[in-house]
Amino acid sequence: MKSLISRLRHATAQLSPGRAMAIAMLLGPLAGALLAYGAVAAQEPNEVTIDNFTFVPKELTVAVGTTVKWVNHDDTPHIVVDKNKAFRSKALDTNDSFSFTFASAGTFDYFCGLHPHMVGKIIVQ
Repeated sequence: MKSLISRLRHATAQLSPGRAMAIAMLLGPLAGALLAYGAVAAQEPNEVTIDNFTFVPKELTVAVGTTVKWVNHDDTPHIVVDKNKAFRSKALDTNDSFSFTFASAGTFDYFCGLHPHMVGKIIVQ
């Protein structure tokens, strides 16, 4: 890795400032897209992340018997609560998680017990 960085420094040192800026402007969005793809690809299937006071994905369809995991990436605690009281998590601090196995088909609307405007839905088929 150090030799790669050394080579890149050497190669960029030989570029004119204008060319270096043009290359940075072209590669910047590409690097951002790759980082975003890595964040999305890192999400497990059947996992709901809590980030920026939002459940992502907002709606998830799974098969009967599937375990869904919620992971809080906010700096604020959240509680995952089913509207029909099928499940309720403890307060989830940053990077805490809660899992629930859906044993029957149906639609499970849920919200954050501390921030009721945060809503999501699990559809079990």
